[in-house]
Amino acid sequence: MGRHKQPQIRERILDACVDHALAHGLPTRLEPLAAASGTSTRMLIYHFRTRDALLREILVRARHRQRQFFGELISPRPDEPYLDTLRRAWQGMTGPEGRPYLSMFGRLREGHEQQLWPGFRREATTDWLQPMEDGMRSIGRPELGTLALAVVRGLMIDLEATGDTTRVDQAFDHFLAALEPPH
Repeated sequence: MGRHKQPQIRERILDACVDHALAHGLPTRLEPLAAASGTSTRMLIYHFRTRDALLREILVRARHRQRQFFGELISPRPDEPYLDTLRRAWQGMTGPEGRPYLSMFGRLREGHEQQLWPGFRREATTDWLQPMEDGMRSIGRPELGTLALAVVRGLMIDLEATGDTTRVDQAFDHFLAALEPPH
């Protein structure tokens, strides 16, 4: 008779693997994940069946964390003008807490990692559209939700590719200034 799976152990292992992947990227082998989670590669396979299945679950869990974190940042606040919310959100998304997500999910547009989550690019675009439209609605411009999302995503890709924080932050500030209503 085989062992009974213990979901709490699996969850602890998965969280440790996600933490590791956010800090270091998705590894090509299981050994770094086993070390980070305090277990063996054999136990990783026991709990997750295959390396790709584990990597997919890491991506799904990391995406859930990112959606929570970024979602809170870009949601309109009744006591704050939305352009101020976007400015603060940009700092959070591109700062130390947000950058690991940008790195991890930026790689999903490339090669093998894209195969781990084939519909990711579409999902990653559409899931932010409603909160962005809601924010733009708060300044009377819901039709700019797609534009705002495209600018944010494009600048994030630029930042991830170049690391030129100063230039990209300035571009974001110019974008926000263009959204300011005329005085």
